[in-house]
Amino acid sequence: MPARLMLLDTASLYFRAFYGVPDSIRRSDGTPVNAVRGLLDMIARLTVDYEATHLVACWDDDWRPQWRVDLIPSYKAHRVAEEVQAAPDVEVVPDPLEAQIPLIRETLALAGIAVVGAPEHEADDVIGSYATQAELPVDVVTGDRDLFQLVDDSRDVRVIYTAKGMKNLEVLTDAVVVSKYKVLPEQYAAFATLRGDTSDGLPGVAGIGEKTAATLLGRFGTLEALRAAATDAGSDLAAGVRQKLEAASDYLDVAPRVVNVVRDLELPSLEEAGAELRPVTGDDRAELERLATDWNLGGSVGRLLAALDRTGG
Repeated sequence: MPARLMLLDTASLYFRAFYGVPDSIRRSDGTPVNAVRGLLDMIARLTVDYEATHLVACWDDDWRPQWRVDLIPSYKAHRVAEEVQAAPDVEVVPDPLEAQIPLIRETLALAGIAVVGAPEHEADDVIGSYATQAELPVDVVTGDRDLFQLVDDSRDVRVIYTAKGMKNLEVLTDAVVVSKYKVLPEQYAAFATLRGDTSDGLPGVAGIGEKTAATLLGRFGTLEALRAAATDAGSDLAAGVRQKLEAASDYLDVAPRVVNVVRDLELPSLEEAGAELRPVTGDDRAELERLATDWNLGGSVGRLLAALDRTGG
């Protein structure tokens, strides 16, 4: 099987699993295990259907990095449960899901699935760095549109988009991004900057929506060229658009740093991270099989083990 790297936006997936599987599914002590079950089933299906040979579960070591907040204070502000000095803020996470995150980490470790995060960075940045630096074809699995900026046919980088559920996965290539948004993938971050994104607390440019943003980037190519045209008295940019861009000048000075994923993090190599998928054997397999019973994980562990058995090691 040709080598292919899959990068998981892990939090995106376990949130989706939590809301997609009833939280009445619990282990004997009452701890819910719906997110654990759902995530394991997702990994089993994705690795088989998309023939992944390498897998990294990318982790939010800091879901709201201070350097992004310093640039745009509203960044993810509506999702803060508690502000913490000199440490990542506490995110709003339902208690029944919070209780499962250690269980998720334990099952991934026993299954030999690499988990990689980076201090002061989000999983998006880990994904962006691996996707940019990898020498293998890449599939990014996420429900976050921000990562569409990574799509690149020339390097065989795709996004498997989960927003419509696991039964309606959408594979994004260059052509799909252009068809949906009328911009190239490399323009997507600028497009998102102009349009804004309420889910991330990004205000965007008042009065510029998706259609206008796409039209402007189609004409000028980049945000930098568009802003240059806005300050050029000789350009044919409409006066109303000039005014909107000028009013948002402070935001536009900093937003690209916030919206663009980091692509140059120094991360463990795929070999160092243990990203190559292998069958689970010995004590780890026995422990996973024990947990499947003790934690009421149903057939989810068996499906994951079967998916990994297909890799051959």
